[in-house]
Amino acid sequence: MHALLVEDDDRMARALGTALAQRGHTVRRAARAADALRHVREAEFVLLDLGLPDLDGLELLRRLRTVCDAPLIVVTARCEERDVVQGLRAGADDYVVKPFRMAELMARIDSVRRRSGGRTAAEPARYAGGPVRSGDVEVDPAGRTVTVAGAEVRLTRREFDVLAFLAARPGEVHSREEILDRIWGDAFLAASRSLDVHVAGIRAKTGRSGLVRTVRGFGYQLGSAAGCPDRGSGA
Repeated sequence: MHALLVEDDDRMARALGTALAQRGHTVRRAARAADALRHVREAEFVLLDLGLPDLDGLELLRRLRTVCDAPLIVVTARCEERDVVQGLRAGADDYVVKPFRMAELMARIDSVRRRSGGRTAAEPARYAGGPVRSGDVEVDPAGRTVTVAGAEVRLTRREFDVLAFLAARPGEVHSREEILDRIWGDAFLAASRSLDVHVAGIRAKTGRSGLVRTVRGFGYQLGSAAGCPDRGSGA
């Protein structure tokens, strides 16, 4: 695996680079956002610090996601819930707060890579089955597109994966653990807000809060999206 390490702290970069190299990975280090944007297309995996000297890390994350779909983990000292939520909404596959145990980070990298299937931007995941409609929303698993009233809506990879999974069996209610295990590869991630954040993102971007129905205390189901904009994002 070729990893892009976006980290401006020399000591942290050396530690992470050594740990990755010991596991057989090749590493390119970028200390600035401009360098990260220049080399991201080569990456099969990205570790991203948010505290960069030339651009806020969240803004860089958004820009990276426009050109690269490689698995990405944010590794940062920012620990406020708002920062975690913004990072996940911007397209991070996982969010690790410094200081961390190196063994845990390596395990998270392996987990993210497994559930992404080693995909890059040129190799998106494909789902079986034809397009699924709910009201005026159409989910096309094969083309990885979502349209609302005929207009395409851009979701992050993880948001699309959640929606496509629910659309594959629209009549069934899926537990949080089942969704987390299938999409995140970790049923025990239920303690985090990752799934809730991505569901909220689907509702907000499509403007259809009913598209994903919450079954309280259990999980989610593809809902019946009305053919008009929602007034809010109800649960």
